[in-house]
Amino acid sequence: MQHTNALIHESSPYLLQHAHNPVNWFAWNEKTWQKAHAENKLAIVSIGYSACHWCHVMEHESFEDTEVAALMNAHFVSIKVDREERPDIDQIYMEAAQLISGRGGWPLNAICLPDGRPVYAGTYFPKQNWMQILQFFEYEFKHNLNKMQEQAENLTYGISASENFLPKEVPVFTNEYNNKAAQSLLNTQDFTFGGRVGAPKFPMPINYIFLLQHHYFTQSNITLQAITTTLNNMLAGGIYDQIGGGFARYSVDAQWQIPHFEKMLYDNAQLVSLYAQAFQLTKNNNYERIVNETLAFVARELTGKYSNFYAALDADSDGEEGKFYVWNYKELQQLLGAEFEAFQEIYSITENGNFEGQNHLQLRHTNTPHTKQINRWKQILLTERNKRNRPALDDKTLTAWNALMLKGYLDAYAATGIESYLNTAIQNGNFILQHQHIGSGALLRCFKNNKSNIHGFLDDYAFSIDAFLSLYETTFETSWLAASLQLCHYCLEHFYDHAKQIFYYTDQAGETLIARKTETSDNVIPASNSAMAKNLYKLGLMTENQDYINIAKQTTQHFIEAITTHASFYANWAILLRWLTNEPYIIAITGNQATDIKRQFGQHYLPHCFFVGGKTNLIPALQNKPTSEKTLIYICKNRTCGLPAHHVEEALQQIQS
Repeated sequence: MQHTNALIHESSPYLLQHAHNPVNWFAWNEKTWQKAHAENKLAIVSIGYSACHWCHVMEHESFEDTEVAALMNAHFVSIKVDREERPDIDQIYMEAAQLISGRGGWPLNAICLPDGRPVYAGTYFPKQNWMQILQFFEYEFKHNLNKMQEQAENLTYGISASENFLPKEVPVFTNEYNNKAAQSLLNTQDFTFGGRVGAPKFPMPINYIFLLQHHYFTQSNITLQAITTTLNNMLAGGIYDQIGGGFARYSVDAQWQIPHFEKMLYDNAQLVSLYAQAFQLTKNNNYERIVNETLAFVARELTGKYSNFYAALDADSDGEEGKFYVWNYKELQQLLGAEFEAFQEIYSITENGNFEGQNHLQLRHTNTPHTKQINRWKQILLTERNKRNRPALDDKTLTAWNALMLKGYLDAYAATGIESYLNTAIQNGNFILQHQHIGSGALLRCFKNNKSNIHGFLDDYAFSIDAFLSLYETTFETSWLAASLQLCHYCLEHFYDHAKQIFYYTDQAGETLIARKTETSDNVIPASNSAMAKNLYKLGLMTENQDYINIAKQTTQHFIEAITTHASFYANWAILLRWLTNEPYIIAITGNQATDIKRQFGQHYLPHCFFVGGKTNLIPALQNKPTSEKTLIYICKNRTCGLPAHHVEEALQQIQS
């Protein structure tokens, strides 16, 4: 290689992509910032991720260009950051970009003083624009330093100001709040194609998990229509890989037809959970098929040798977006022969194609049943596609995303009863405990090349607690419950601000940045604060820990107005709000067949039931129950259990009465 910079020593696939740029990149660390300070140079903090298409474009146009590199190398210390490894850094500079322009995205590029405070931040810039920005700030730094310092001070204040949470009196949670939240989300929905009105379209799984819960309590037809319209159009559209399974990150159009082709672990994890729960409710066989096909994709392409899950697949191969996934008309004719016309009808194939002259497959009808013939076609095309040069794999393992995928496997097991899904979930749970859990009780975020590093962030803890709780509810192995409680205790010690009644995103034992931020709105991934509040409430009910319940309520009260008026970005909070309004049941199962009985409950959609079992002193609902080989089911609420049921149907009658 003609050029090699300091990123060659890093493990992040995104950083390694830039290791041979002529830009003299450095990783984010103390030594790099000491260099900026010692040389009295502005810093460029450039943030992205390996599967980011526009990151690749800016790299090719600017960071591989020797003219741009000469300017950057002469006057700046240039720092590359993988946003997936360091979301805490991304959060700060993204806020700066939004304060300056009202929008954000990736690549994210910030110009900073030598102490890390930003003076400017934006997203993608063409080469000439980028050079003009660099020249402007290089001049300002030399001639108008006081003005730049004032800008940095104002931006840093703005970044910190959003963290001012004031304690409030906890309100009485009522169904009026639940109905307002659901209506605010329904008001944003596209009832023709599903998802949010307009384009681009992101899956936003947590929105529909909330709507499933709302439908359960209200039997609202319009709510069910919003869910099924979205799920049906997504599974039939191009955002879903019709050949290999799994979902792309988002659709660029309003009909789910053409995606940005990168595949992210977190999307597929949550969409497995969503389709599994929707299958429990509707018994739509296509939803079960999507669960199974997506998990087959995850097992085939995103699973490591330790039962760990990799982060992402790139959108590009051979330098072209989507090349791996699209088909030439004549190519399909040759591969399918006499069956091509039937295939063409089902998958809307045309000579001109639907993506840059090629065909990206989508089903013509959302309710197409999958016959043996269709499955045979898919196998032919998958075999042929596997001969192509593959998109790059981001093979780092992130604890938070692994926990989401673990939960997806458990939801799939509950809905389908396929034993291998449970086995995979257990193996991944063991991976997290063995490789990412360290002696202090803390979690690490990243795993790559057999090494774990980076202090865990709140999402690593929150999603792991949720996943371990689900493992306990599935297996009744109390070690998973104990792990959840231990991580919960760590979060309260290291992340929670008792005065503000909110969790910070960063561990107090971690690196100190220019601001300590929180994460509170639910987006393509739920907020770590909403996930933690749900964990505390659930553990509080299970263990009868009123302090946990109170913290969940106190945290939620900050967001009542946002939940009820903008639920599309507070849907995970809205799920908790329903629990606070309609207290869930604790279903305590005793006896030798307890896990078999629990598996039978998986045939039903029960968003208001938490399950406990096994031999443990941690769960009051299991105490003082008669011990016998006979399996008994107790329906408990308000710290009181009814008479035992002997069969699932009998127990369900108690819940529904």
